[in-house]
Amino acid sequence: MTNDLATAPLRTRAPGTRPRRAGIASLSALALGAFAVGTTEVVIAGLLPEVATDFGVSLPTAGLLVSGYAVGMVVGAPLLTVLGARLPRKHLLLWLVALFTAAGLLSALAPGYEVLLAGRVLSALAGGAYVGTAAVVAAGLVAPERRASAIATVFMGLSLANVLGVPGGTALGQALGWRAAFWGVTAIGAVLLAAIAALVPPIPRERGVGFRQELAVFRRGRVWLALAATAFGWAPYLTVLTYITPLLTEVTGFDDRTVPLMLVLIGIGMVVGTPLAGRLADRALLPTLYGALAGITVVSAFLILAVQSKPAAIVGFLLFGLVGAAVIPPSQTRVLEAARGADNLASAANVSAFNIGNAGGPLLAGAALSAGRGYTSSLWIAAALGATGLTLALATTALHRRTHRHRTSAATRR
Repeated sequence: MTNDLATAPLRTRAPGTRPRRAGIASLSALALGAFAVGTTEVVIAGLLPEVATDFGVSLPTAGLLVSGYAVGMVVGAPLLTVLGARLPRKHLLLWLVALFTAAGLLSALAPGYEVLLAGRVLSALAGGAYVGTAAVVAAGLVAPERRASAIATVFMGLSLANVLGVPGGTALGQALGWRAAFWGVTAIGAVLLAAIAALVPPIPRERGVGFRQELAVFRRGRVWLALAATAFGWAPYLTVLTYITPLLTEVTGFDDRTVPLMLVLIGIGMVVGTPLAGRLADRALLPTLYGALAGITVVSAFLILAVQSKPAAIVGFLLFGLVGAAVIPPSQTRVLEAARGADNLASAANVSAFNIGNAGGPLLAGAALSAGRGYTSSLWIAAALGATGLTLALATTALHRRTHRHRTSAATRR
């Protein structure tokens, strides 16, 4: 498929390939944007208690700041498909970064909870479209045979956000107040706007399959099953991270200062898990997908017991980062295979599916907390969501094989 590389997150670089020298600065600028988007999405999870106290809302209500961002990403990703066909890529990037920066400023200055929620949604709307657009631009900066390394460079920004941006922003917010984290993101956005304007060259728009032709591919049932498997399979990640602070402090007994360190640990697991899953998926896609979904289910269940012990919790959350990241490459590839012939729209739809999982999981966990369930209820919900994702992935394969057998049988009769 022509766009597989442009949609594969955090792939490892092929041996002997690297971006052209002229594109390194541009790719770095694009990666900075991915870093900002990734940091903004998750950093609020570690600051929810402070936000809830400041605005006088419940913790589940504050948790909507995570779900609201995910909903914005769901809308923003398809926006890539629509706007990307009409605007020059660089111009679109600049508008998206400007909106992202303005939304960060609105969040930092928010006088009330509702304004902060609006800022989060606007930031996500821009961020969802930015990530996809940046991937397309990166692919155009290098020779066709080097697209994988260019895309890997850009998406490394998301990986570094989990290792550096999220824990750093959480620590900053805990030390200086939660608004400081958004001031930091706003500053990065301002730098990013200047960097893209100066370093990213104009990229001609590529002509491909029409939007209506791509839309027709979504009549296939297996495409929707694959997207559903992505949503449910990824949902455990943010379900757990949204309420990781009360889990660690109220259940495990860690100090507040431990939360950023645990987020770093999860990020390290992601850095290891993503390229490992990418290599395994290249060799055996379906076993890797099933293994990753089974892994996040089992580890989520393990954490129910592990959070009762500090040493076990450290091991559990490291494994959680690893298996959580391992879900991304095979899920992304599986959707593109199921939607063969609709690469662009499938890419946008799969980003939306990831973020539907990001929104739905925390909503379910918040409802459980509101109903009086304990903080470990988020772990039970995460395990159930992972198991559902695995079931849907198996169903996708079964439907694909049945359709293939019917077509083969029909061709033989002719």
